[in-house]
Amino acid sequence: MCGLTGFLSTPAPADELTAAVRAMSSAIVHRGPDDDGHFVDAANGLALGFRRLAIVDLSAAGHQPMTSASDRFVMAFNGEVYNYEAIRAELPPQAYRGHSDTEVMLAAFEEWGVEAAVKRFIGMFAFALWDRRERRLHLVRDRMGVKPMYYGFVRNTFVFGSELKALRRHPDFDADVDRNAVAAYLRNLYVPAPLSIDRGIFKQLPGTIVTVTPGSRSLQTTTYWSAKEAAERGVARPFLGSEEDACAALDTLLRDAVALRMVADVPLGVFLSGGIDSSLVTALMQVQASQPVKTFTIGFHEDAYDEAKYAAAIAKHLGTAHTELYVTPQDALDVIPKLPRLYDEPFADSSQIPTYLVSVMARRHVTVSLSGEGGDEVFGGYRRYFEGQRLLRAFRPVPPPLRRALGHGLTRIAPSSWDRLFRAARPLLPRRFREPQAGAQLHKLGRVLSARELSELYFEVMAHWNDVVPGVAVPPPDRAAWPRLDSVQLMMYLDQITYLPDDILAKVDRASMAASLEAREPLLDHRVVELAWSLPLSMKVRGGQGKVILRRILDRYVPQSLIDRPKMGFKVPIDAWLSGPLRDWAEELLSERRLRDYGLVDPAPIRHAWAEQLAGRGRWQDHLWAVLMLQAWMEDRQQTCSGRQPNDHVRRPTVERIQTATPPDRSRPLALPDRH
Repeated sequence: MCGLTGFLSTPAPADELTAAVRAMSSAIVHRGPDDDGHFVDAANGLALGFRRLAIVDLSAAGHQPMTSASDRFVMAFNGEVYNYEAIRAELPPQAYRGHSDTEVMLAAFEEWGVEAAVKRFIGMFAFALWDRRERRLHLVRDRMGVKPMYYGFVRNTFVFGSELKALRRHPDFDADVDRNAVAAYLRNLYVPAPLSIDRGIFKQLPGTIVTVTPGSRSLQTTTYWSAKEAAERGVARPFLGSEEDACAALDTLLRDAVALRMVADVPLGVFLSGGIDSSLVTALMQVQASQPVKTFTIGFHEDAYDEAKYAAAIAKHLGTAHTELYVTPQDALDVIPKLPRLYDEPFADSSQIPTYLVSVMARRHVTVSLSGEGGDEVFGGYRRYFEGQRLLRAFRPVPPPLRRALGHGLTRIAPSSWDRLFRAARPLLPRRFREPQAGAQLHKLGRVLSARELSELYFEVMAHWNDVVPGVAVPPPDRAAWPRLDSVQLMMYLDQITYLPDDILAKVDRASMAASLEAREPLLDHRVVELAWSLPLSMKVRGGQGKVILRRILDRYVPQSLIDRPKMGFKVPIDAWLSGPLRDWAEELLSERRLRDYGLVDPAPIRHAWAEQLAGRGRWQDHLWAVLMLQAWMEDRQQTCSGRQPNDHVRRPTVERIQTATPPDRSRPLALPDRH
């Protein structure tokens, strides 16, 4: 796991190119504190910069950028190709300088070509490959979008890198804030690909190769793996065995995916939340490990959000070496000023806070940590999958014209007017109708009633702020590009190509790399994803429950009594914090003056939501967190542009409360630490 950056411009002196790319790579030193390297091709205006976090082959033989044996290819590579030993065995014998996956990848490009080689890779990766013979620069991103890559033109220079902060260090960088990206962010709580918050800079789509040549402003994009094709192929060629056969096949494949991700020349562990996905990954690690696996958990003092006690029980059952940290509001306060710099663009998944804290904690013990990301999107874990079905079934008997008319009627009245009406009628209403956020809920119901199919309902369920960026509207999705799937499968597909890479994986990548920790996701091995698409939907979503087949496999390793409970997710008590220890900070950023100063949003609906949140009349915490993260990001941007020091003066997250349990003997029960 590392960081890369670079640019392709007009020919220039080598020392000039080197100085520019060094400045860019210095911005991402956190992604690779162990080593740095630079390569320039002055005649072609090409510069590559690299920061290394040494995981496999810790010697100088793993130094990057690395040149192939024939000198044709030069590569800066972020990520891991886990099956590099198997690929090496397929290649003609040659003298290798070391035993890194990078060197094997370069040999594969020489033997098979870029696209054919990439199709053989099992792993997570984003890399820049300069073909000196063909004078072509290839940017490649992994199939599921685990590792990031940004790119774009600034003036006449093509810039690229793992994080936006590196691109912003190029002397020609002058991009403005993209208001379309702001509107899309406020709707989704993240900036969806291919947009970035900087106008003219884009996120590379997963499974693609972007190619550019010197002197050209045209880009060639090749899709070497398509989520759409994987979904359609799986549904067209379904798994033909029984559910027991499917469990056996998936168990075997998951064991292999986990085993591949346990290969490292440094200590490794696993994030254990106590949910199905992380518990299964932990179990599969432990049964293949020669010693107790190191597990790491974050807990909250608020019982409604705390899963640490469940993780502790699972750790005890599996016999892991368990470490946990309980998060306080002060921990959140300490992290919040860092968030704009960690993510480079507004990002409002509030679980970014515990994800960063658990990464900092884990990094004190290990350099690599496995995690359970992907289980919900690949195996149907979200409630919206089966609740959406229920809603559509409930409304289907109502004629569509009547449904749409009713929906239109509900949305014609402003949410604030609905709220006043419900407050006045509250004493007369049954308890179940005393909704504190009636206006927003009725508007969402109105849009749901207008939905013709589950995919339309999906976008309404996922939406947060609509029409709060003056003069900008989020365009409707391109339905023509969607695969032909039934309603629930289509929702899972949409999550896999949007929410998963742009929210979940972006969150884990930035949080873990900020702590110089490599995160690995075995449930997103593309072989697992392809097998999952071939399984009948009933093996994933059934009887109002998701991840059916993962539950059955986990039963082999962990008693159901430790798992059977409502899904909580990695939630944070933002609602309590906003009305308590974060209130003054939020009040300042959400003041009408500050909202107007930055000029990105209409202050009226935001001030209304803030007032309702404080009065306890609404649950607007997710909406407000999105605006707060936008405002904090703008504040950091203005401070940086003005030359003032960024607001990064707070101390690092406290770790004195961490307690570690290491089992003295695996034949005896694990003595877990007491929790605060």
